[in-house]
Amino acid sequence: MFFGGLAAISDVSFEIKKGKILGLIGPNGAGKTTLFNVVNGFYKPTRGEVLLNHEKISGRRPHEICRLGIARTFQVVKPLQRMSVLDNVIASAFLRVKGRAQAEELALETIAFTGLLDDRDLISRGLPLGKRKKLEIARALATRPELLLLDESFAGLNPRELDESIEIIKKIKERGITIMIIEHHMKVIMSISDRIVVLNYGEKIAEGTPLEIADNPLVVEAYLGEEKGA
Repeated sequence: MFFGGLAAISDVSFEIKKGKILGLIGPNGAGKTTLFNVVNGFYKPTRGEVLLNHEKISGRRPHEICRLGIARTFQVVKPLQRMSVLDNVIASAFLRVKGRAQAEELALETIAFTGLLDDRDLISRGLPLGKRKKLEIARALATRPELLLLDESFAGLNPRELDESIEIIKKIKERGITIMIIEHHMKVIMSISDRIVVLNYGEKIAEGTPLEIADNPLVVEAYLGEEKGA
């Protein structure tokens, strides 16, 4: 993906196996969110293709890609602030169902799954960060995705909220939903990922299991080393 003469991501290639969790890590500015924006259609890649179940989806609009089965969360959480938690999720559910009753049923099931049932009538603007993050995941899940892209869904959470969110991600995987996650919390990435891809300056510098990545000297220098020196 080029912006003018600048390569935001270059020659990055990998695949995600169905039902698995792929962690995406790298220093700030490595191209992680740009990659998400390419996958879900915000950007059309300057070169190359994105395939879903062996079919090309790059070049399609975000709502079309969402309907095909890819949903995402955003690093900066922006719920529909004047609407309740339930209505936020109902709005997403309408992608898959037509009637209000069906949308509400799907939304209630989804917010219960993410631990927000007691907050369903609250206006989303007043939610604390941890619950806004959960709401973001619930909104994405209500579209019934095959692949879920999570962009720093753990950022800013306290230890209890981190543990709760890790359990939610594990339950999502148990449902057979494939996950690609951007995350800076190494505890999170190492504990939930089946495989990890590491970006640096827009290029893939490593891919492997969590154990392989932790022992990779390029990763230690580019990412873990930066964290130690921060």
